[in-house]
Amino acid sequence: MRAARSDAGFPFTAIVGMDDLQLALILAAVSPAIGGVLIRGEKGTAKSTAVRALTEILPPVDVIPNCRFSCDPDHPDPTCPDTPHGIAADAPHGTSTDTPHGAAANAPHGTDASRDGSVGGGMRRAARLVELPVGATEDRVLGSLHLEKALAEGVTAYEPGLLAAAHRGLLYVDEVNLLHDHLVDVLLDAAAMGRATVERDGVSVTHPARFVLVGTMNPEEGELRPQLLDRFGLTVDVVASRDPAVRVEVMRARLTYEAGPADFAERYDGAQRELAERIVKAQGLLPDVILTDAALRQIAEICASFDVDGMRADLVTARTAVAHAAWCGRTVVEVEDVRAAAKLALPHRRRRNPFDAPGLDDQQLEDAINNTTPEEDPDDDGPDDPSGGPGGGVDPSTSADGDEQVPGEATAGPAPSGDVAGSGEPYKARLLSVRAAGVGVAGRRSRALTEVGRVVGDRARAGREAGRPHLLGTIRSAAPHQHARGRSGPGLTVRAADVRLAVREGREGNLVLFCVDASGSMGTKKRMSEVKTAIVSLLLDAYQRRDTVGLVTFAGAGATVALPPTGSVETAVRRLESLPTGGRTPLAEGLLQTAELLRVAAIRDPRRRPLLVLVTDGRATYGENAFARARQAAGWLGQRGIATVVVDCEPRRGVRLGLAAELAGDLGAEYLDLGDVAAGNLVRTVSERKAA
Repeated sequence: MRAARSDAGFPFTAIVGMDDLQLALILAAVSPAIGGVLIRGEKGTAKSTAVRALTEILPPVDVIPNCRFSCDPDHPDPTCPDTPHGIAADAPHGTSTDTPHGAAANAPHGTDASRDGSVGGGMRRAARLVELPVGATEDRVLGSLHLEKALAEGVTAYEPGLLAAAHRGLLYVDEVNLLHDHLVDVLLDAAAMGRATVERDGVSVTHPARFVLVGTMNPEEGELRPQLLDRFGLTVDVVASRDPAVRVEVMRARLTYEAGPADFAERYDGAQRELAERIVKAQGLLPDVILTDAALRQIAEICASFDVDGMRADLVTARTAVAHAAWCGRTVVEVEDVRAAAKLALPHRRRRNPFDAPGLDDQQLEDAINNTTPEEDPDDDGPDDPSGGPGGGVDPSTSADGDEQVPGEATAGPAPSGDVAGSGEPYKARLLSVRAAGVGVAGRRSRALTEVGRVVGDRARAGREAGRPHLLGTIRSAAPHQHARGRSGPGLTVRAADVRLAVREGREGNLVLFCVDASGSMGTKKRMSEVKTAIVSLLLDAYQRRDTVGLVTFAGAGATVALPPTGSVETAVRRLESLPTGGRTPLAEGLLQTAELLRVAAIRDPRRRPLLVLVTDGRATYGENAFARARQAAGWLGQRGIATVVVDCEPRRGVRLGLAAELAGDLGAEYLDLGDVAAGNLVRTVSERKAA
């Protein structure tokens, strides 16, 4: 028995103290139109465990045998690219009609339809979990033209991607905040529309793509952009419980599971079946649930009271309230349904600027509900489980994952003692970039060869490497060999080695590393406040351009890595705001610490090119020959070819020593006065210089 179920996953009903998370996943399964679930949480909080466990309780699906798009045999999709199920003559442009429906050779995702037996004219199989890796390309997600078949046989054949595989199942994106923005857009569009459309490389295909979309992320590694965050229907924040009793329960469950996965899963078989049956019942009840005018009015007033943008919050809250009513066995949406829906649909839609953390004030929500609840609101005659979740009322902040809790943020070194100056209102910063084009990761800052952008050439692919093919380059590669390959008649004889991939030039994301002088030479609080405002403005720009950032500070007798390279610009802002000033200026030590950090970063992420921003007035006062050592360190950095911008913080009034400009020369860096960081100020400065 144990051998037969050695791969048993952790049961969904065995997860301890994660009621909000479980409820959100269940409601998304009941009504995929909600738009998916985003799970935000630190490491080791059972995010992935819960998502994978969900597939075990999703109802099985009936599919047409060997259909690559999992069509329902009772309601086949008339536009299915695998010929429209018996009406191939009407196949839309861009579908292949040269092979039988769903031929095994064309089924890249495998065929598991016969696993559970046949039902009527179709086959029944378990709901499918499709995982989208962070490094996936657009071709892998949407599908693409089958290039070799197109060239060799002269047919336009479509190779389906992950969206097709996820239809009628669950699509899981771990670390969704690290996925490229355009791929997140593609996923959210498909989740909202229930269809995926491909218009590229001569292929024009649309196919159904209805799935439960679940994304997980660790906020310490960077937030999603607000417009992408808003596209997720529901969001849940999970943290490990600080209650020792709950943590003991979590450890006991996990250790018991690891000692015998099959036996542990068998203990929960009854609860799993009961939960799966309840989901099916709720799905059947969903069309009969009535959303009254009073409930609609209440939802609208609650969303207005939280000052959310647009109408998506209202629509998602309404859909979630209907799903919650069906889950609780009610046919009329009541106040409790609206409350549960608002708690899940509104927290991530309240951010007023990119550095705000998502969240919801529970008291404000209760006040809004009380102010909008009609007096004639009926009593709750539904089940006694007010949360609707399968859990048992334990603190929802606990984890069912056995991973050891690790603090999220990197430990900062000792900060110099001194005054702390706050920053002012950030402004639009000028674009700083790496001038020489290279190979980088897709982003929005410097010119580079990336996966997206305009085509500038072609190259051979490595093995079976995926990517956008370069049609003309492939033809040029195959054409000289046609006689030797014995080609006769139309078409080309193309082999795998002939396929060329497109080389594209676009914009890359960089590692923007700030090296900041926090010594007493930075002068008054007002001056340091101006410096922090400039850096926060540059951090905001880095956030918008999808860069990673790091922070090195120097003051007193040494330098400190205040923040190792991370995608969390919000963390960098917090570290900067609490940065004190005072002491001597160990400029050389700061530059050397920066060089070491860049060396390690190049090993960990060699494709992300660095951009160093040195913020200093150029003074060096710590140790013997302080400024000479600083210039020597700057010269060494300059020889390594690190793209650098020096921001001079020396006051404009009085005698100026011009030391920062000398450092910029040693570094081979671009030189900016602090006042030129703002884009508008730079334009005025250039205009003034031209007029002089």
